[in-house]
Amino acid sequence: MNKKQPQDSTKLAGRLYDVTDYQKPDSLSQGLATTHEQASDAYMEGEIKQESNHDHDKNTVIPYKGN
Repeated sequence: MNKKQPQDSTKLAGRLYDVTDYQKPDSLSQGLATTHEQASDAYMEGEIKQESNHDHDKNTVIPYKGN
């Protein structure tokens, strides 16, 4: 069986996020800008409630010990 070579993801998707997408009127640019903002916000916010599901009998909550 021949394996296909991985394709460049920009060829598959067609576009990458650009800072100017916020000012462009087309729906693709607006969608990329919105998705980028949501992903960036989620990354910066992090996970507040950390849970461990290693014990399948119980939901063990690991308390957050921040500054």
